[in-house]
Amino acid sequence: MARKVMEYSLADFKNYTKNHLLCENSDRLPQLIEEISSQIQFLQQNSKVLLAEREPVRFLASFIAAYTAGYPIFLCNPDWGNYEWQQVFDLVQPDIILASHLEMPATVTTNTNDPLPIPNSIMIPTGGSSGKIKFAIHNWETLAASVTGFRKYFQLEQVHSYCILPLYHVSGFMQFMRSFISGGDLVIQNFQQMEQAIYPNLQRFFISLVPTQLQRILQSSLSDRLAEFQTVLLGGAPAWSELLTQARTQNIRLALTYGMTETAAQIATLKPEEFLQGKTNCGKVLPHAQVTICNQQGNIKIQAESLALGYYPHIFTQPELTLDDLGYFDNQGYLNIIGRSSDKIITGGENVYPVEVETAIRDTQMVTDICVIGIPDPHWGQAVTAIYVPKSNTSATTLQTTLKAKLSKFKIPKHWISLTTLPRNSQGKINRQSLQQLALTLLQK
Repeated sequence: MARKVMEYSLADFKNYTKNHLLCENSDRLPQLIEEISSQIQFLQQNSKVLLAEREPVRFLASFIAAYTAGYPIFLCNPDWGNYEWQQVFDLVQPDIILASHLEMPATVTTNTNDPLPIPNSIMIPTGGSSGKIKFAIHNWETLAASVTGFRKYFQLEQVHSYCILPLYHVSGFMQFMRSFISGGDLVIQNFQQMEQAIYPNLQRFFISLVPTQLQRILQSSLSDRLAEFQTVLLGGAPAWSELLTQARTQNIRLALTYGMTETAAQIATLKPEEFLQGKTNCGKVLPHAQVTICNQQGNIKIQAESLALGYYPHIFTQPELTLDDLGYFDNQGYLNIIGRSSDKIITGGENVYPVEVETAIRDTQMVTDICVIGIPDPHWGQAVTAIYVPKSNTSATTLQTTLKAKLSKFKIPKHWISLTTLPRNSQGKINRQSLQQLALTLLQK
């Protein structure tokens, strides 16, 4: 059973980072912890700490200092813009901001008289791609439950993590948590360091990627290095079949995952052996979670020991979460995701799920990126619209003709918009609302 946070002393964290952390400037971490501890020691109990450090050692030093002191922490993306920061300040009203080389909006307000509903909380950001930032309320117990489920599922005593994702994000932060709780090694590097083989022995390590990162690596000299990892966890956004085929051809041990900030990372995972055998679903549910399919639409409902306690500042009234995601279990018990209810396009009375159309378009190998949305249409209700980045001089006419053998007629996009690149966040997710506005503007011209 996982220990509670206060059973881990400052010395425990320092000892772990001294013996198990490999990161640029990691030798500075003990001194930084002391400096930050001195900086925040004057805070009142339950004072809210906003953590927006970009550099990994400063992030870890800030987190360790603040959390062992018992302060609730809000993890933040240092690359948010002013509009996003203003949302955060209006919602959180922090008592102190730990952020180096970061300009904050001038209208910061603070409020030390607004206690958190859960003591010793760790708030992890979510929802940024929709334009509305929320914080999922976690504590040590919810995060440790995710680690326990992960270790049981992969039958591991120690989890060794090679992290190239930002630590403020759940997929990066949980790599630290898995390694720390299990006493495994944690390597934090960037793409350039990975390419230079600064850390050569990768066979014991898990690495977490999003599909756009995997695509970048497979197109670079790093693809051979990726095949050395014990497991490559892939999540954050749907992966397309061409990408998965390329990874399988190069014998990369992918583990396709399904999870979210609210569940402290994955709750279902396809094991690498199953991926290499040809499976492409989300795999089996991890032992700390329960997933059920509810209603005729197929919405996913989650109950998990790792489930967040609420969205700051509100606590969930039920220990479960019904999602917008739609899915089903096949006859082997594997979880399959087919899309999101809110993304569903109703055109001429027919239901169209963008993921299916996007997959068919990617399979033509005529595009490098694709997003399918629905825009208002006076005749059809909604018109299926493809916003794509073409390969070479591929035309919309060619794409439409190719799709006739792959999709029903009502699923084939009625509008095609060619761009040089699609806007994606650091996790590879597209802001569909933004693209809908762009499509409406372009089609009205």
